[in-house]
Amino acid sequence: MLLMNLFSAAGRRERVPLFPLQTVLFPRSMLPLRIFEARYMDMAKACLKTGDPFGVCLIREGAEVGAPAVPEAVGCLARIADCDMEELGILKVRAEGLERFRLRESRVEKQGLIVGEIERLEVEPAAPDAQGLADCALFLRKVFAAIGEERFAGDPAYEDATWVGFRLAEVLPLRNDVRQKLLELTDAALRLMVLHQFLRKQKLI
Repeated sequence: MLLMNLFSAAGRRERVPLFPLQTVLFPRSMLPLRIFEARYMDMAKACLKTGDPFGVCLIREGAEVGAPAVPEAVGCLARIADCDMEELGILKVRAEGLERFRLRESRVEKQGLIVGEIERLEVEPAAPDAQGLADCALFLRKVFAAIGEERFAGDPAYEDATWVGFRLAEVLPLRNDVRQKLLELTDAALRLMVLHQFLRKQKLI
């Protein structure tokens, strides 16, 4: 199996195949992928067979295609929700963002697939009184009315500062390095405060 527990459940250490990309995946987002490289085709087939997730990390150095890239230390687990092969040799996948993780170690295996030893990050505590939550949620409702909610998994959670913060980090025009920092933050109220300030400076609220 590609996913294997290494220590006790409390340690939450696992091995997962990694898919470094020029994008930041957040929990409960839907990520469309076009897979054609043999290493990722084999990874996707194995994940489909077992139901195991893979890890998505922003590329710190390198490129998506070719030699193995250097991934950022914090990423997001993803599970394949559906797939099809409309073109021969190209697998179209929609993957759902799950929990965030911290990459502890990694190694390159056959065909250049990176396998990482990870620890899942703790789920953030609820922050219903987070500064700017009402303003941010209202802005997000307007955005979703325009673009639709299909790109996200599950029902909207406008009262959840973590969900609102991750959705804003995804839809706002931010650089990937900024998105990465927002992914790495473990304080929902702090993340939302940063985004609330951005919205105010841009006169979006």
